[in-house]
Amino acid sequence: MSTEIIVILSIFFGFIVAEILFTGFFSKPGQTRDDAIVEVVGTGLLTLVTQPLVLLGGAALASVLLPEAGGVLKTWSFAAVFALFVVFDDLSQYWWHRLSHAVPLLYNLHRPHHNAEYMSIRIVYRNNVFYYVLMPSLWFSGALIYLGGGYVYAFYLVFKMTVIFGAHSDIRWDRPLYKIKWLSPLMWVLERTISTPATHSAHHGKHMDDGITHYKGNFGNLLFFWDVLFGTAKITRQYPEKIGVENLPDTSVGEQLFWPLRR
Repeated sequence: MSTEIIVILSIFFGFIVAEILFTGFFSKPGQTRDDAIVEVVGTGLLTLVTQPLVLLGGAALASVLLPEAGGVLKTWSFAAVFALFVVFDDLSQYWWHRLSHAVPLLYNLHRPHHNAEYMSIRIVYRNNVFYYVLMPSLWFSGALIYLGGGYVYAFYLVFKMTVIFGAHSDIRWDRPLYKIKWLSPLMWVLERTISTPATHSAHHGKHMDDGITHYKGNFGNLLFFWDVLFGTAKITRQYPEKIGVENLPDTSVGEQLFWPLRR
């Protein structure tokens, strides 16, 4: 197992332990038996099957289209290659995420992520399997790895997943920092740069009319800056009382995980 995967797993399980101790990892508001099944199966399929295969597919496709370019990025600076991942992985994921909320067919693939009525580290990888198969950012990342960016991707992935874990967990690490007056300028910059529990829980809120929920925006994964740049940001430093999907019928485990194969 590679070092970056060990680090990511350590951070992931660190959030699990924190939720066990402080917010009830095994008992979330409104949870159902179906939630646990979708989360376990979805997380397992992504981490063990889908993501590795898509990254390999991206690398294989790049080797066919650019057979002479393998390893070319090894001569580039770390910062330059890191910037490529920020654009081709994180920016493309912002647009994929945004498109998934605008196109009903794609939202069927993304809805499982919002179907949970709680925030938690449990929901990070909760999506339909085809949502990740079609995700452009994973294909681009595979291509960049083929081009020689693998060593940078290891650092990039640790950074990105740490932010994403922190934004989804109901361990609201940003809330006490907002109360420290001398940190106010830093927090103003931070919440406009990366995803935080406040901005991302607003994206998962259930009722648009509560003044906090903003599921038609706050799409950023690593960088919240994309929302600021493209006009989809809403910052309140508050957290919705209700999490989930609004005005949609119930759905089954099979449909959440394998739509359109299961309806």
